[in-house]
Amino acid sequence: MIRKTRIILEMIKFEHTIFALPFAFMGAILGSIVMDGKLPTWPQIGWITLAMFGARSAAMGLNRLIDKTIDLANPRTENRALPAGLLKSAEVLLFILVSLALLIVASANLEPIALKLMPLAVVMLVLYSYTKRFTWLCHLFLGATIGLSPLGAWVAVTGEFNPAAWVLFATIALWIAGFDIVYATQDYEYDKRVGLHSIPARFGITGALWFARSLHVITAIGFIALFALTNLSWLYLAGTIISITLLFYQHWMVRPNDLSRVQTAFFGMNGTLSVVLFAFALADLLVLHRW
Repeated sequence: MIRKTRIILEMIKFEHTIFALPFAFMGAILGSIVMDGKLPTWPQIGWITLAMFGARSAAMGLNRLIDKTIDLANPRTENRALPAGLLKSAEVLLFILVSLALLIVASANLEPIALKLMPLAVVMLVLYSYTKRFTWLCHLFLGATIGLSPLGAWVAVTGEFNPAAWVLFATIALWIAGFDIVYATQDYEYDKRVGLHSIPARFGITGALWFARSLHVITAIGFIALFALTNLSWLYLAGTIISITLLFYQHWMVRPNDLSRVQTAFFGMNGTLSVVLFAFALADLLVLHRW
């Protein structure tokens, strides 16, 4: 059982939750303060954490299950748990169902609108893995799917939307899409050969990297726009400057003729960025505003 658990955690890349979870917390905290003038409660934070774990685990499990045949044929992914035979499809399916149940229970303990909108999130989680089969916009679809985490957290504690919530959603969606494009350059040759759709396969590696840079320019603008739309002040702005620097440093690390540092750019820089921006936003609200 311990061995299976380790394999499952490796399959879903549990450590990558760091990409989206800080922004989900940021959505919850900003939403609660902007809309209600107070911090979210600890039970709300707890249920949001469980909802995030359930949603992301289900999404990764679905992706691995749906892409089992594709992963088996791709040299980069042939050693993943399912194609390598370390897990059975039935075991992964059971894990997906348990994860979805966790998402449902967590959503039911938040604002009523969270449970009502939850099926939309599930549909997007399922559809994402199929988008690479018919459109090179698959990266944007992934971004929109993960962008639901801060938007969903905002709504889960406030019960309503706000312009700042939509800016946060769009900013995270474009951030995710941008670095997913960079990550997808690793599969450029394979995608071209088997007919899978991606921005690198459609526009080439150089074009894809420029596409990602453009999305991240808009991401930087979005981070700054949040400063103008919320109660955040100079401390958040300082964190924004650091985060934007990290954002563009990863593009300096990855060149069309040298993709050897894609993994470092993808995992190291982006994980650090999300934690830094959330930490500065939280410090801004707790220290300067004394919530």
